[in-house]
Amino acid sequence: MRNYQFTAYFEFEVLRRRAYLRKAWCIRTLESPLRIERQPDGRFRFWASVPEFCGRYLGVITLDDQVTIPNAFPGRGFKP
Repeated sequence: MRNYQFTAYFEFEVLRRRAYLRKAWCIRTLESPLRIERQPDGRFRFWASVPEFCGRYLGVITLDDQVTIPNAFPGRGFKP
């Protein structure tokens, strides 16, 4: 398992606004994604279904190192 890190923005902003999110879900998304997309800014977007999240999809953004997580969000419009 990689040594995943969460940015201060994730800790203090993302978790405050999306209190239902769990860090374990983010890590699981990175370890078993359904899809990985490279963004134009060099970051990566990982997608996975999370059973504990009522089977909904979760999007997790990483920096270009693919271990530092600055953001995560429900994939409302994601289509596998």
